[in-house]
Amino acid sequence: MALKATIFKLDLQVDNIDRHYYQAHQLTIARHPSENNERMLYRIIAFAMNAHPALEFTKGISTADEPDLWRHADSGEIEQWIELGHPDEKRLRKACGRAQQILVYSYQQRSAEIWWQQLSTRTKNNDKLTIAQIIINDSQTIDKLIAKQMQLNCTIQDGSIWLTDSTETLEISSRPFR
Repeated sequence: MALKATIFKLDLQVDNIDRHYYQAHQLTIARHPSENNERMLYRIIAFAMNAHPALEFTKGISTADEPDLWRHADSGEIEQWIELGHPDEKRLRKACGRAQQILVYSYQQRSAEIWWQQLSTRTKNNDKLTIAQIIINDSQTIDKLIAKQMQLNCTIQDGSIWLTDSTETLEISSRPFR
């Protein structure tokens, strides 16, 4: 018997001072059985960093043809394709052919530099592609923030990110690879 995804409900208030974006989002997140709390939190962070009324979570891990998040135009065109981790060059080329903007957020610090060194020379001239690393400064707080029903506030200013609930605050930074 196949394991089913676990469903989480999230009320997310995004205050992105850098982009002048202030909006509340009511989100439903399906966590794949192979996904842990940390990776799911990185998806939430990626959503908050790119928050838009049309941005949505996809089936992600369970679907090879979809990113972790995407945003479609009214015409159906993919405006934004957001991946987590270290996608290979073939996947990135395919994404560049399908979307106007591709964002990749690496979150595994040890392997990120090696992955980037292998990829950088082959992708440096692609204007559609932006690659950054998300760094959580206190990974012990992750499990404290994750619950079936979550109310989180995300504040983004000068490239720094703070994710808070009623008792915990998690400081996050983002570092562009290019």
